[in-house]
Amino acid sequence: MLPIVAMGALACTPMASAAFHVTVAPISKAQRAAMTPSVWRAGCPVGLNQLRAVTATHHDFAGNDRTGTLIVNQDAAAATATALRKMYAAGIPIRRMRPIEAYGGDDWRSIEDDNTSAFNCRKATGGGNWSNHAYGRAIDINPIENPYVTSGGSVAHTASVKYITRTAGPGIATPGSPIVKIFTDLGWGWGGTWSGTKDYQHFSARGR
Repeated sequence: MLPIVAMGALACTPMASAAFHVTVAPISKAQRAAMTPSVWRAGCPVGLNQLRAVTATHHDFAGNDRTGTLIVNQDAAAATATALRKMYAAGIPIRRMRPIEAYGGDDWRSIEDDNTSAFNCRKATGGGNWSNHAYGRAIDINPIENPYVTSGGSVAHTASVKYITRTAGPGIATPGSPIVKIFTDLGWGWGGTWSGTKDYQHFSARGR
C-alpha cells in the first residue's frame, strides 16, 4: 500500500515511477477561490467537493520534466494518475498542463496556448448539453497538435491547420498510437473515433 504524503491540511496519495511523481488531493481553499466563478459556479453539474487536483510530472516537447495539474472528478482521478504515469514512462510530451482558471475559464485561450486541461463547467462544443468536462470526466491533451476538426475538415485555431492531416509524432494522438492505447486500455473513449467531426484531443471516462 502506498504511503500518504501530507500537503498542508490535505492528504495526498503518491504514485512514483523513476522521476515521475503524482499526487491526488481535494481542491484546496485557494483553488476553489481561483475557480469561482469562471470555471465553477452554482448550477454546475458537480460540486467542488467532488473534484480532485491531480498534480504530476510530465515531459515537455523539449524533453524537460515539468509539473502540471489537472482538475478531474474524484471518480476519474485514479485513472488520470495512471494515464499520466504511463504517458511519462512512454516519453509522451505534454506542452503544458494548467487548470483552466489560468485562462479565466476560456477554452479558446487555453487551446491557443496548447494547454492540456480537464474540468471546465461548460456546455459541449456545438451543443446545449453539459460537456463531460463539466463533470470532470474528460481531458483535452495537446489541443493544437490534436485539434477539433469539423466534418468539413476545418479547424478554428490557425496553429492546428498543419495537424488536420494526421501523422504520427510526439504528443500526437492517432489510431493505435501509445497515447490512445493508454486511455482506451483504461476504458476511456477517444474523440478521434467519432464519425464526422473528430475531436483528437478529447479523452473521456464516459466514452464521449
